[in-house]
Amino acid sequence: MDIGIPREIKNHEYRVGMTPGGVKELVRDGHHVMVQKGAGNGIGLLDEDYAAAGAELVDDARDIFARAQMIIKVKEPQPAEYQQLTPGQVLFTYLHLAPDFAQTQGLLASGCTAIAYETVTDEQGGLPLLAPMSEVAGRMAIQAGAHCLEKAQGGRGVLLGGVPGVSPARVLILGGGVVGINAARMAMGLGADVTLVDSSLARLKELDAMYGPGLKTLYSTVANIETELARSELVIGAVLIPGAAAPKLVTREMLQLMPKGSVLVDVAIDQGGCFETSHITTHQDPTFEVDGIVHYCVANMPGAVAYTSTFALTNATLPFIKAVANLGWQQAMQQDAHLAQGLNVHQGQVICPAVAKAHNLPHTPLEQVLCR
Repeated sequence: MDIGIPREIKNHEYRVGMTPGGVKELVRDGHHVMVQKGAGNGIGLLDEDYAAAGAELVDDARDIFARAQMIIKVKEPQPAEYQQLTPGQVLFTYLHLAPDFAQTQGLLASGCTAIAYETVTDEQGGLPLLAPMSEVAGRMAIQAGAHCLEKAQGGRGVLLGGVPGVSPARVLILGGGVVGINAARMAMGLGADVTLVDSSLARLKELDAMYGPGLKTLYSTVANIETELARSELVIGAVLIPGAAAPKLVTREMLQLMPKGSVLVDVAIDQGGCFETSHITTHQDPTFEVDGIVHYCVANMPGAVAYTSTFALTNATLPFIKAVANLGWQQAMQQDAHLAQGLNVHQGQVICPAVAKAHNLPHTPLEQVLCR
């Protein structure tokens, strides 16, 4: 199979879809891998490293989109990219289609087969290709939030862990999944007063058993969230409904409950955000203020630690990429029902039910596609 790795073009995105080690694995399996020159320069993965692994170095991404049967990326394709996709071509990357109608339309119009990292599942009901970036984003959310709390950044001027004689900051985490628990671990490690809210009592019991009184847990209700907002300086939005738009747990009206200079970090922004006042920002201009509350809503947070993120992501994605390359996407999905859950769009049809529901589009069942 001809496999292409273009350079990422999203703002301040330095990750790359495959490491030289991954290229070597694919070449050893008999595949032809094209890598755009400079794709890994931002994290020290040089062209000569890819060439040594057996890749063909390509000057222009247009050449990759024209020749590759499967394209491997990190972030969702930008308009200039999805306009180059063609019928029969496989795209394997993060998509986050539920809040992005323009991209959904672009992929449908292209006729490509688009597989989303974030909806591939595993036997435990987890999301193995989303989990590495969720771990990174959860941990980053606390360091980003702590920075935003500094007065010079528009924050309240609060040190997350406090000092002897001065109370630590109060941190509220909405969601007890991978992002939430990694954020909680970081915040507790820095000495903050941490409360985590989730709608699953089973999950809250599990977290209580793991962390004891160091982590306060609350069942998710509007009343509990409002009470905690009034006493929190940093709020982490960490909710996830796989493939679907994030629910809005904090309305604009609720911001009036919070101390001025408090910070919201919306890790769910890729899926539309869980704060009503959120909108996507970039690493170049990461924050904005609404009603005296600082919002940090960077859509590719792990891109700030691109070296760590690239290796964490590609460790997880490589087995699935190899399966698609070696067997073809259809046979690979027939053999692996968890990989099949990653199929979002195929030949102008929406396969992921959550995406179809989010955009009020017709839904084609997965079984119908795999039986062809």
